[in-house]
Amino acid sequence: MSLLVKICGLSTRETLETALEAGADMVGFVFFPPSPRHLSLELGRDLGRQVKGRALKVALTVDADDATLDNIMDALAPDMFQFHGRESVARLRDIKQRFGRAVMKVVPVATAADLSVLPGYAAVADRILFDARAPKDATRPGGLGEPFDWHLLENLDLKLPYMVSGGLHADNLAEALRLTRAGGVDVSSGVESAPGVKAPEMIKAFIRAARATQQSSVR
Repeated sequence: MSLLVKICGLSTRETLETALEAGADMVGFVFFPPSPRHLSLELGRDLGRQVKGRALKVALTVDADDATLDNIMDALAPDMFQFHGRESVARLRDIKQRFGRAVMKVVPVATAADLSVLPGYAAVADRILFDARAPKDATRPGGLGEPFDWHLLENLDLKLPYMVSGGLHADNLAEALRLTRAGGVDVSSGVESAPGVKAPEMIKAFIRAARATQQSSVR
């Protein structure tokens, strides 16, 4: 199975085009006002049209209500929702039934105890994304540029597809994949020159590194 590469937090036509041309499998758009990567619905609509089926569109939200999700559906028409908050298993099930979209649940990781939620979420989510747990005083749950201890996933037995994120960049993603055996990688701050400012050359370098890692793992 080929490695999935997701570039998240895209907010300009230029950087979105860079990600698409470089071969990103998923492109992520943030709808969460505290984030420096937050998009207006109008900009989300514009960027969504630019994708034109070249990658999966992923809408990132945090504890969003149905009205917010309705607006995102109308503007972006995402292929998948990425939930980065405290959404319950029941909430995810309701969302899938209401909106008919794939769901990726983010599981923040700091210790092995954080993995105890997996059976519940795995019963309803289409994909799990492991991210570093944010500090208690953080104003947002992700995009903080810090990795978690990848060894925590070394013996993971999860039948559901999963990805890793948190502090990834072109120079460390090979090690992250070696330890976690994840089927995908998700990067945001690791391809930025400043918070919320994507750097085209860093996007290209990350995707090149991901593809090189994938090729070297094929026996």
